[in-house]
Amino acid sequence: MKKRTGKIVAIALLVAFLGWIVFTSLPMGGEKIAPSKPNNTVVHEYEPKFTKEGELWIMSAENQDTIKQLDIEIADNATEAQYGMMYRKSMNPNTGMLFIMPAEQQQSFWMKNTYVALDIIYINSNFEIVSVQKNAVPHDLKSLPSEGPALYVLEVVGGFADEHGLKKGDKIQFERN
Repeated sequence: MKKRTGKIVAIALLVAFLGWIVFTSLPMGGEKIAPSKPNNTVVHEYEPKFTKEGELWIMSAENQDTIKQLDIEIADNATEAQYGMMYRKSMNPNTGMLFIMPAEQQQSFWMKNTYVALDIIYINSNFEIVSVQKNAVPHDLKSLPSEGPALYVLEVVGGFADEHGLKKGDKIQFERN
């Protein structure tokens, strides 16, 4: 009888553990998902919508003239940073997502579950662009590192940096709503 009770307890614990694994791996926000594709991407029926949380200006290093003003979403916690631009199938060229990282250090992003090509702009604590990863390929799992320590990361539509002539040393300024 003791062996049988032990087996029942072990099976119950195993079922509870597997249930916990399934529950914690589900996407947040009640998104409906379709089965994974072979390249490890997940097709989402739900697309996160842009929410304006502030404005950002990019300024020329030479004369401080404004190169471009953007409406931005701000990712300033681990969950927002983890999801970033994932599952969005389009992006307005006048918007971006600004990540405020916990520490100024070498940063690296990837494009898992990201459907739109992005320019990833790394910015230091002096609000200067330290490097740009241009036209990051959707769904690519390759690491896209900064060329120096960065405290902020700005994601904009792919081709943005070339279209506006952005370069190292250009600056940003932003305000929250």
